[in-house]
Amino acid sequence: MVMDTIDKLERDKLTLETKLEMDRKGEFPMELIQFMLGPDIALHLVFIPEAFGGLGAGAREIAMISERMAKMDLAIATSFLAICLGMDPLRVGGTPEQQEKYITRIAEEGLLVAYGVTEPEAGSNVQSLKTRAERVTDETGKITGYKISGQKQFITNGGVAQLYTILADTPDGPSFFVVEAGAKGLNPGKHEDKHGIRASDTCPLTLEDLFVPRADLIGGVEGQGLKQANQVFGYTRLMVAAFGLGGGMAALERTLSYAGERVQFGTLLAEKQGYTHRLIVPNAVRLEAARAYIESVARRLDSGDGDLQVEGSVAKYFSTEAGDAMANDAIQAFGGYGYMREYEVEKIKRDVKILTIYEGTSEIQRNIISLFRMRETVRSKGAFYGKKAAGLEKLPEACGGAIVARAMGVLNKIVPETRKHKLTRSQYVMFLLADMMTWCEVGEALCLKAAGAHGTGEGPYLEAAARLFAREAAEKVFVNGLKIVRGSGKRFEAAEEPLVSLNVGGALEGQLADMDLVAAELT
Repeated sequence: MVMDTIDKLERDKLTLETKLEMDRKGEFPMELIQFMLGPDIALHLVFIPEAFGGLGAGAREIAMISERMAKMDLAIATSFLAICLGMDPLRVGGTPEQQEKYITRIAEEGLLVAYGVTEPEAGSNVQSLKTRAERVTDETGKITGYKISGQKQFITNGGVAQLYTILADTPDGPSFFVVEAGAKGLNPGKHEDKHGIRASDTCPLTLEDLFVPRADLIGGVEGQGLKQANQVFGYTRLMVAAFGLGGGMAALERTLSYAGERVQFGTLLAEKQGYTHRLIVPNAVRLEAARAYIESVARRLDSGDGDLQVEGSVAKYFSTEAGDAMANDAIQAFGGYGYMREYEVEKIKRDVKILTIYEGTSEIQRNIISLFRMRETVRSKGAFYGKKAAGLEKLPEACGGAIVARAMGVLNKIVPETRKHKLTRSQYVMFLLADMMTWCEVGEALCLKAAGAHGTGEGPYLEAAARLFAREAAEKVFVNGLKIVRGSGKRFEAAEEPLVSLNVGGALEGQLADMDLVAAELT
């Protein structure tokens, strides 16, 4: 029902001409957003628990809807993400009274919400918080509220929101506060003139002795802000990952349509390997891998597995970079026309780029992935990736699981050696490890999905995609492993032999045939 609603919304309200005009003007489409939040559509209810009047959709459903909204228009999707993100501190940390008061209002009134965390000097590092919340007490010393002062930057919906959740440092640590628009001391700045997602509202906030009653300290206890933020990262970063998938799919679908119509040198572009195998197949395979990983994380969230911050980082990092790469290649695929606004792919590229930046940059995600996965690998004495590899080895050979399993085995050898030789001090080495970990974990998800694909009718296609991505994961482990082992100038005999035994050359057998199969299925 929701998907059909979005389809109709795009047909009726967001034609290509409308999207291009919104992008050109760079103005927030308040009338359109209010219509989407109004009683006729009320799309925001998807994100709100049933207890407060919402639809109570699960993580997998929200990921599917997020992907579809991103395919429609990323600026609009971002405005809705901000509503969900701004509500999340209340959802995970609010008192029952706060939840009843504010989440119910968001549901019933369709309030625009903004999430006030990012600061000019802190960027993605929420622990470098400079906004201060000073206690205000009465004559008996009882805390009656807080005065907040500081600066926030790059706040989505910042100039149009009716409700804000703002992170500030109290005497007992970072804490979230809920603030209504129009409060004295809450001063939105000018709308930013952006490279992409130009129709979304982005602006700074200046907080000058903003008084917030104690009742609006989220959770009622100081110092819970970082915990509340971390609780939702696995969830919100999965949504941004779905945006990356949606943006990438928008670019891929337009590229496939163009390839089936454009004739060059007597044949369609869709019939040329230099076009399909360079610009379409690798991107399509990565997007399939992104989808498989997003689905697997969403299933775990829906089953009650709450501690998925690293998985959220893997999903966001891989999926947004995959979407950005597809959008970039879409411009190339259209040739000179790709550079023209009317063909939309250049807009998609400008829009998608922000996904590798907001909600934690790709570099922040790689830091998280390598640090926490290294700790888990050492703590479990290799069992973390060992168990994954054992499961992959049991899959049918056609799914590529054995290739990813061998790559995980090599990763298990390199991680302790990297730590032993104190190379964890090198951020570049940690980034290399993060990529190895990411490609292996995403590869696992696609291989597992391919193993069950025959019942969906996607068997041969998805198996070929899984084999192609498994080979890419093996290459990533092999090349990055050599960069660590040989590039560090240290002797890594315990890791170098497993790299050789990975046999990437053998794994590449059948590569061209699999690319041909995927290309034929897509075009």
